[in-house]
Amino acid sequence: MAKDRSSSSDYVAPIRRLLTAVLALALIATFIVWRIDSPRVERFRAQVTDRIVPNFDWAMAPVTGTINLVRNFRSYQRIAEQNAELRRELRKMQAWKEAAVQLEQENARLLDLNNVRLDPRLTVISGMVLADSGSPFRQSVLLNVGARDGLVDGWATMDGIGLVGRISGVAENTARVILLTDASSRIPATIQPSGQRAIVAGDNSPNPPVDFLENPDLVRPGDRVFSSGDGGVFPAGLLIGEIAKDPGGRLRVRLAADYERLEFLRVLRHYGNEPVSDAAHIITPEQPVAKVGE
Repeated sequence: MAKDRSSSSDYVAPIRRLLTAVLALALIATFIVWRIDSPRVERFRAQVTDRIVPNFDWAMAPVTGTINLVRNFRSYQRIAEQNAELRRELRKMQAWKEAAVQLEQENARLLDLNNVRLDPRLTVISGMVLADSGSPFRQSVLLNVGARDGLVDGWATMDGIGLVGRISGVAENTARVILLTDASSRIPATIQPSGQRAIVAGDNSPNPPVDFLENPDLVRPGDRVFSSGDGGVFPAGLLIGEIAKDPGGRLRVRLAADYERLEFLRVLRHYGNEPVSDAAHIITPEQPVAKVGE
């Protein structure tokens, strides 16, 4: 057995050395042929390439697939980074959009406050809403103007379009406004175009009902409601809203003021109408009495 192993090893070693030498010579010959700059050799190289390279597509497939996989993975990384960057930019744009919308709404309300037309005898004080203390039992807001600005209890307040409420409680630097929706609010009103007189009574709901209506048959949904000026509390002609019907058929007022976004209010200086003490002086002026003998 020992002789067989020694004889096999004697044959394997020379064959291995021979194969190594042949492989080295083949590689050297291939290198030399590939480096020779000759037209004939170039044609030979082209023929060899055309015959051998297409047959090795199966061997290049894993390499090509790996390269494509690496490229796709890098592309996916770039797409993921771009997506994250776009999400950050979108969040920033949403914040800017919200700020722009708020500024646009505030600008629109200020323009409404400047453009609203009132009785030229009335002067106004503009104030900012500091807090909203609306609750199921009380509807009111707080303004940043007060006694130092000359405010008096009972004065009407408006936003850019319609009547909001009345001053009820004045401090040095602040004042409380009772909204038309409050249960304690009662506003004499005129409904146009019928001219019907009524009372807009708050009941802590967004649309206060209409009470004490003279002739309900003359009132239709969509009719406009204005303050009548009765009682001398509010000046006449202030827009309150328009008539609407609830599911139960009761007439209510859809308020013109935007109660969801009360930020700025106008307080109307209104000292009431001058009472008439002597009607005769309005009809005919007083004539001087002639003395006897003249």
